[in-house]
Amino acid sequence: AIVRSKPSRLVPLAIAGAALLSVAIALYGQHRLGMRPCPWCILQRAIFLVIAVVALVTALAPWRHVRMALNILTVALATGGVIAAIYQHEVAAKSYSCNLTFADKLITALGLESAWPWMFQVTAACSEAADDLFGVPFEFWSLALFAAIALAAASLVLRAVRVETG
Repeated sequence: AIVRSKPSRLVPLAIAGAALLSVAIALYGQHRLGMRPCPWCILQRAIFLVIAVVALVTALAPWRHVRMALNILTVALATGGVIAAIYQHEVAAKSYSCNLTFADKLITALGLESAWPWMFQVTAACSEAADDLFGVPFEFWSLALFAAIALAAASLVLRAVRVETG
């Protein structure tokens, strides 16, 4: 039983760590390297933070069904992150302005930029925020991590379903 419960606790902790590390890297890029985030960058940052909180709660949740529901929520959030990263690359980066896009409206509606500007302040238009890391567009790194998180959380859901039905 102890061996069986470890992945259901350790994987969410790894997910939370990876999500927080990605935000730390983004903040380092912004505040130390001069990378200016657009609304879609900030939206992805917020999604990573929500994923980290949900994953930490998942790791601490005492009930298997609650962990399964939270893992499903993590899959949904990560899928939203994948969509945001793809949209940023395929649409937003080719647009001069991100003003009044879904990301801009959501960040404004949630009051993120005014509540915590160091973390959530938009400082670039979408076309200006096209940065890369090791030659790979920054949003592709984000997309890859969102996809990995979605797969990891989905594997826990499938594992829990197999344990329940088998």
